[in-house]
Amino acid sequence: MSAELPESDFPPPTGAGEPSPAPTRRTFIAAGTAVGGAVVAGGVIGGTILADAQEVSAAEAPPSSRVSLTVNGTRRTVTVDNRTSLLDLLREHLGLTGSKKGCNAGACGACTVLVDGQRHNACLTLAVRLEGAEVTTIEGLAEGDQLHPLQQAFIDQDAFQCGYCTPGQIVSGVGCIQEGHTGSPEEIREWMSGNICRCGCYVKIVRAVEQTARRK
Repeated sequence: MSAELPESDFPPPTGAGEPSPAPTRRTFIAAGTAVGGAVVAGGVIGGTILADAQEVSAAEAPPSSRVSLTVNGTRRTVTVDNRTSLLDLLREHLGLTGSKKGCNAGACGACTVLVDGQRHNACLTLAVRLEGAEVTTIEGLAEGDQLHPLQQAFIDQDAFQCGYCTPGQIVSGVGCIQEGHTGSPEEIREWMSGNICRCGCYVKIVRAVEQTARRK
């Protein structure tokens, strides 16, 4: 009486001249599992694959810089991400929310501020490039309870409606007057054209700038 032997999971040996048969599903899975386990074990033990968590965190941290500038007469020193705009520095870090974030692309003028006396779109200006600069925002125009003449002129001429663009309009108007571009209503409109008023108060805005320029 003879006993039948069960089929082996592995293929029978082949002769020297015979081609090697394709691996079975079981042999393929077994080999892959063994190699994968060795790689993971090597990574955990040797530390060559799994990076240190602190090193990864440090590598992912964005570069930052320390910048000192004068804002509305007060010296301020802050450390910010190098990508931070002047607008975000003013609003998010210094709490000066008068400058508005409208288009955030330099097209509407709602964020206009004065940097060293010149008009700038704060949303397009990198804060880290302003080391030692003097920045004036809408909050820095009045002297205590005394409004800036152009702020008072906006009230006198009723030169606003919703008021969202008004801070940028006023700061830009101050710059326009300082630059001497107030010879005519047409000149004022040209040099104030970077400030958009969605309510359409342009006629009264020009009158306010004219009123202030005459009294200067």
